[in-house]
Amino acid sequence: MSDTRNAIDRFFAISARGSTVSREVRGGLATFFTMAYIVVLNPIIIANGKDVTGQVIGDGTTPNVALVAAGTAFVAGVLTILMGVVGRVPFAMAAGLGLNAFVTFNIATVMTWEEAMGLVFLEGVIIAVLVLTGLRTAVFRAIPAQLKTAISVGIGLFIALIGFVDAGFVRKAVGTPLELGIGGSLTSWPVFVFIIGLLATAAMVAKKVKGAILIGIVGTTILAIIVELFAKAGVFSADNPGGWQLNQPAVPDQIFGFHNPLRLFTEFDPFGGFIRIDVLLAGLFVFTLLITDFFDTMGTIVGVGRQADLVQEDGTLPRTKEILLVDSIGAAVGGAGSVSSNTTYIESAAGVGEGARTGLASVVTGLLFLVAMFFAPLVKIVPYEAAAPALVLVGFMMMTAIRDIEWNDFEIAIPAFLTVVIMPFTYSISNGIGAGFITYVLIKVVRGKSREVHPLLWGVAVLFALYFAIGPIRALLGL
Repeated sequence: MSDTRNAIDRFFAISARGSTVSREVRGGLATFFTMAYIVVLNPIIIANGKDVTGQVIGDGTTPNVALVAAGTAFVAGVLTILMGVVGRVPFAMAAGLGLNAFVTFNIATVMTWEEAMGLVFLEGVIIAVLVLTGLRTAVFRAIPAQLKTAISVGIGLFIALIGFVDAGFVRKAVGTPLELGIGGSLTSWPVFVFIIGLLATAAMVAKKVKGAILIGIVGTTILAIIVELFAKAGVFSADNPGGWQLNQPAVPDQIFGFHNPLRLFTEFDPFGGFIRIDVLLAGLFVFTLLITDFFDTMGTIVGVGRQADLVQEDGTLPRTKEILLVDSIGAAVGGAGSVSSNTTYIESAAGVGEGARTGLASVVTGLLFLVAMFFAPLVKIVPYEAAAPALVLVGFMMMTAIRDIEWNDFEIAIPAFLTVVIMPFTYSISNGIGAGFITYVLIKVVRGKSREVHPLLWGVAVLFALYFAIGPIRALLGL
């Protein structure tokens, strides 16, 4: 036993990094309970979305939320263990918020789910090639740091809007584009549950309660079940606008259950999307996934790595190439498994805060995700109103980076502003990124600073300009 313990210590460099096995285990537990909400939240976002043919993930027209939840937990578990063993750092991986929304609301609406997930897979392969060839660093340097920050902030605002809309707190109106609740009033029981869940979760996040988001989802779901027992709000419909927006909460008739996530690995098509829609549009989808995934990861590993005292003098981490490679594989595996791109989570900082410094913590977190597969049926009782507070709070967390943008420098502030606001206002992440890139290049040109624009950014701006002009170009060519 002692030899085994010593071998584990040497492999993960536990003592060398000033940690202990117990601290690593505790850190792994903290990270899991901080980010386990993704097992509930990811399927709520992607399992209910219908593609261009009206199909859902797993085929058919009836959402298979439990299957997608099992797939989410399985892919997250395998990749987090891989990150621990190969990267040997306390970083956990799971389906990326923002990316899953982009796939659901932007890509799957113009192609099949198989084709949409195929583009996610393709994006992961491209990032892996960039890592292996060293080009990832070159692309990273081409985009101004504050524009990268604006992308994250914009996605945060977009996610928050989705949360408010999903909960029925914000709705379409007759005289205005949006309104508060029903007819400008918060009159339904489900919205009341959402508000209580949001306030309670916000309070826990403010107090830095570990697992606050997961606790919030579970607690709000329990409240929803109790409220439904007495209020009988029913399911939302045109005749019942005050009903529950997704699932009608009730005491579950099944807690345990196994849904084989491997069946989802047969349902992705990397090249079908290029045939179904414009090659340019499909390419821009892949590019948007790549840029979003790419920069979120870079910021996360540096931020969490610095907190864990793993960042070296040159700004890199030990085994940086291995870390980035596993993260790239996460995008490809997430697409292949039909659960959207998997990326390194900022919530890994919770484990680091508990003392985790090595990959052993990630192994613990990954194993817990695998155990979570067997509780997938529980997600069927979670209404949007119980999960939406998590979306709003995650949106808040992503938006906190806005402080890093220099708003007094209009050369960067205007492109950053357009990136941030156009995402939620047009319900499209790619529109926001494109507007930001084009505006940045334009302002540099008119101010006589075109030489400061990286050649790669010129190419990206031109691609987005063509993307926005697809409609007029089609009309001009009679297509």
